[in-house]
Amino acid sequence: MTKLEQMLEGAASIVILGHVNPDGDCMGSCLAMYQYARKRRPDSVIRVCLKNFPGKFSYLKGYEDIQEEAGGESFDLCICLDCSDKERLGDFGVYLDGAANSICVDHHVTNTGYAGENIVEPKASSTAEVLYGQFCEALIDRDIAECLYTGIIHDTGVFRYSSTSAKTMEIAGKLMGTGIDFTRIIDDSFFKKTYLQSQILGRALMECIRFSEGKCIFTVVKSQDMEFYGVGPKDLDGIVDQLRTIDGVECAIFMYEIDTHMYKVSMRSNYVVDVSRIASFFGGGGHVRAAGCTMSGSIHDVVNNLSGHIEKQLLAVSADD
Repeated sequence: MTKLEQMLEGAASIVILGHVNPDGDCMGSCLAMYQYARKRRPDSVIRVCLKNFPGKFSYLKGYEDIQEEAGGESFDLCICLDCSDKERLGDFGVYLDGAANSICVDHHVTNTGYAGENIVEPKASSTAEVLYGQFCEALIDRDIAECLYTGIIHDTGVFRYSSTSAKTMEIAGKLMGTGIDFTRIIDDSFFKKTYLQSQILGRALMECIRFSEGKCIFTVVKSQDMEFYGVGPKDLDGIVDQLRTIDGVECAIFMYEIDTHMYKVSMRSNYVVDVSRIASFFGGGGHVRAAGCTMSGSIHDVVNNLSGHIEKQLLAVSADD
């Protein structure tokens, strides 16, 4: 019996949490856990709580049960998924504080180990992959498989990123074997974009700037641009990944303005730069090839501060060569 299975035993009330502004891995993992817990503990009170979750994942079973506001309840067990630190739980952090027991399942190398029990596998492709290893395979039905598969494809870029392993593909194959419509999941939740999302993507790409001899690139979307196009943070998904695919680019930076001289920063790298180290330095976190943080200052200040750390890593690699 896995550690997660052990902690589910005897829990009369369970709350499942993920990070604010959840991505595909977070959404898939949380709803997979929700369905699985309902199977394992049919008589328990089970809640799943997420803030600002995207509508494109409404095909996942349990989506309509997600709660967006924290209440005054307390739970026997708090399960935190795909969240590297307590602060990223947002208002739902009160549930972690008030729970009798807690466990975190994650794959972020920057995880702080904030729960009572922590299952963190930094080499895993996704939290969904780690979660699969904690489940009893016999209980993984089509609904749970759909959630887990969604998590895996979003954090692997549909199996393109370096975190994808033979184990990842084996698990994906088993999930496909349950009969999920994997083509629809990939097309509708990963590739499909609205007209407005396509417009803001085009604007961001038109204004991107290369530096460090073309090895790095950045672009920024200002608040006035978001107002003009009528888009929000959820509509900016995928911009940094598109920058990363430009020929010759090792590290891509995407920023959007969240307040005066305050920016949300996303970074992606291809082969060399460990962006999680850079994000951690500025109070953020993430993965070796995908990470983010929040930074203050002018656009020039932010890019200048990030570029210094990026170039140090690039120089270190050049010296080794």
